[in-house]
Amino acid sequence: MGWKKTYESKVISVKEAASKINSGDKVWLGASASSPVDLINAVCERYLELDNVNVYNCIALYPYEYLKPELKGHINSHTYFMGAVERKFKSLGNVEVASVHLSQLDRYIDRVEPNVLLAEVSEPDENGYMCHGPVGVAINPRAAEKADKIIVQVNKHVPFIYGKQNTIHVSEVDYICEKDHAIPELPQAPVSEKDKKIASFILPLIPDGATIQIGLGGTANAVGYGLETKKDLGVHTEMLTDSMVYLAKKGVINCSKKNYNPGKMVISFGMGKTELYEFMDKNELIDIRPLKYVNNPVEVAKNDNFISINSALMVDLTGQVASESIGLKQFSGTGGQLDFVRGAVMSKGGKSFLTLASTVKTKTGIESRIKLALPTGTVVTTPRTDVQFVVTEYGVADLYCMSIPTRVKALINIAHPDFREELTNQAMEAGLIKE
Repeated sequence: MGWKKTYESKVISVKEAASKINSGDKVWLGASASSPVDLINAVCERYLELDNVNVYNCIALYPYEYLKPELKGHINSHTYFMGAVERKFKSLGNVEVASVHLSQLDRYIDRVEPNVLLAEVSEPDENGYMCHGPVGVAINPRAAEKADKIIVQVNKHVPFIYGKQNTIHVSEVDYICEKDHAIPELPQAPVSEKDKKIASFILPLIPDGATIQIGLGGTANAVGYGLETKKDLGVHTEMLTDSMVYLAKKGVINCSKKNYNPGKMVISFGMGKTELYEFMDKNELIDIRPLKYVNNPVEVAKNDNFISINSALMVDLTGQVASESIGLKQFSGTGGQLDFVRGAVMSKGGKSFLTLASTVKTKTGIESRIKLALPTGTVVTTPRTDVQFVVTEYGVADLYCMSIPTRVKALINIAHPDFREELTNQAMEAGLIKE
């Protein structure tokens, strides 16, 4: 039987597909921009029929019903990286957060042992292969290996993206439902004047021909769009961003100088505007691969002149960087920051930048983000032994392999001027520096 007949034999309605989820199932979802929205919604409509179904997702771009507290016990929500949507629901009690390096996500899947994969895919190509889309390849292949049941939602708007392991054949799935919807966009953080100032310190340190990784946030966007005067940049990044698409269209990113995987933008997923998804569709410049490869520090380090740029929430005076929680309050997730920090430092000519505004406005006033010590319970995302450059709107502190007193003084120098005397006095009282 040809693949087309196989396909037709597996097609059922969205409602029927949702009925295949049973109590006790562990359901791995194609994440973020690759989530089967209609199928997930149909499962949630059945929540009173279900008990102890656990779903696993990250950076949800849609306010799914399963995030609501009344579904707890029926459908339980788990995430390994919180976005704005999960953050909104976290305090309501049905969002559990796992601490996972993205390079180790396959091991997390092995611990979870999902028995069901719900994925959104493209229409089949001429050989019956459906693409996992802009985010799916990062995580779906391992989940597919573990799952006893694979249900896909075919959406004609899903781009077909070239890359190893980025497809699944119609013969490999159990059920197929069809429902089209626009791929959800990821709202972009606005670029502030502080972001522009921080970027102004970083941009001169990025050489032509460098290979880049840029994270999320206003500073990342300021750096990304600020790179338009550079030449022959390459990409090796977990996330393709709108700024990278902009640079590629201008010819700034062409990957011609890459010593490793030359001629290819190596990525694990893409999230952004619709223009980004259209750029990814059948673009031979893009090579999309699983996170276990892209985020592996050893693979990252094979790129000479590798530049990693990621944001932080706060840093203590010895250089410990917190990027995922404020005290015991979870803000995002471990993600891939440390993977790329370590890879950049190991790269020949590589540099790692961790960025943050020097202050933050709170309910009680203005606080320094550079602190004597991190608040109780705050997660250290990047240990001080791995930190290279920390950048605020007041400059760059080079901490790599430096003594504690040197680190303290360097960080005080890039703190907001209003807090430098206080931080100096605190550091002396703590015995970190002498007069």
